[in-house]
Amino acid sequence: MSVHNPDIKRVTTHTIQELKNKGEKISALTAYDFSMARVVDAAGVEMILVGDSASNVMAGHETTLPITLDQMIYHASAVVRGVKRALVVVDLPFGSYQGNSSEALRSAIRIMKESGAHAVKMEGGLEIKESIVRILSAGVPVMGHLGLTPQSIYKFGTYAVRAKEEAEAEKLMEDAHMLESIGCFGVVLEKIPATLTKTVSQSLTIPTIGIGAGPDADGQILVIHDLLGINNEFKPRFLRRYADLHTVMTEAIAHYVDDVKANDFPNEKEAY
Repeated sequence: MSVHNPDIKRVTTHTIQELKNKGEKISALTAYDFSMARVVDAAGVEMILVGDSASNVMAGHETTLPITLDQMIYHASAVVRGVKRALVVVDLPFGSYQGNSSEALRSAIRIMKESGAHAVKMEGGLEIKESIVRILSAGVPVMGHLGLTPQSIYKFGTYAVRAKEEAEAEKLMEDAHMLESIGCFGVVLEKIPATLTKTVSQSLTIPTIGIGAGPDADGQILVIHDLLGINNEFKPRFLRRYADLHTVMTEAIAHYVDDVKANDFPNEKEAY
C-alpha cells in the first residue's frame, strides 16, 4: 500500500521542494496515456513524467530522437486528463529547444497551453542555459536532466554509465549548480555513479530525481512499462520489476483466443 500523504490534494513544484526539505523521498513514474495516468496517479506518486521515452515504448523507435513536439503534446494532453493529484512534467523533445532560445520558448509554451501540463524537462547543462533562462522568464517551471541524456545518444555512442571520469563528474556538478542558480525546480540524474549522486544531491537545495543513479537522490523515477514488466526485453541493472504483466497479458489474450476458437465466448450470459 502507498504511504503518500492524503492531505496533499495537488502536488506542485513547491510540494516537491518541501519533500526534499523534510528529507522525504519523492516518487516519480512515466505515463503516456489517459488510462495508465489514472492508475499511476491514484497509486500516489508525486510526479508523472510524460517522457520522450514514448518514442521507444509507445512508438517502437530505437531512440528518443524521432518523437515530435506534436506527438509529445498529444501524449501529455491524454495524461493530464487522467491526473488529479500528481505534478505532470513533459519532456521537450529533441530539436525543439537546442537550436535557439526563441524556438525553445515557443515549444515550452505550446506544451503548457495545449496540454495543460505543469512543467517541462530539458536535457543538458551550460550548452542550453540560454534556452532554459528564456523559458523560465515566461513563468514555465523547468526540470533539468544530467548524466546520461538519451537525446545525445549518438554523441555518446553508448548507454553506459556517465561521469565516471573526474572531468565529466566535475562538469556535471557545475551544470547542476548552474541549473539551480538560474531557477530550475529540480534535476534528473541518469545513470551516474551513486557516489556522485550523493555528492550532487547533498550540495543542491533543489531536489534530484535519480534513474540508475543509486539510492541517495532525493527521489526515483522509472519507466512504467519497465516497472510493470510489460516490456520484458529491457533488463538494466538499475531496474526493479514489480510485476510481470507481459506474462499475465499474454496468457489472458491466449485464453481469449482459445475461447473464441472453441465458440465458448461469448456464452449465453454474455449475449443479448
